[in-house]
Amino acid sequence: MRAAAPGTLLFAARQAQKRAREEPGMVWTWRYETADGAVVTPAGGAEEFSSQGDAESWIGEEWKRLLDEGIDRVVLLEDEREIYPMSLHEAE
Repeated sequence: MRAAAPGTLLFAARQAQKRAREEPGMVWTWRYETADGAVVTPAGGAEEFSSQGDAESWIGEEWKRLLDEGIDRVVLLEDEREIYPMSLHEAE
């Protein structure tokens, strides 16, 4: 593997990879909410994901089922930190 000079994008990427190996894995989850903002806990518990991409792929497949179950909005969480909210209703 070629050495990367500090200050380069390659150096930053390798540093991030190193930190990812050293730090415990982050957990990505969705918080489920009704239209009035009440938090809903799913019967089977919340799904946990090892990456943001996995969480987003899952919601892309499951949003219609969640909407049918009375969930109106979800919030993506990285551990306890809110990343972004998203309505499950189609744009008008």
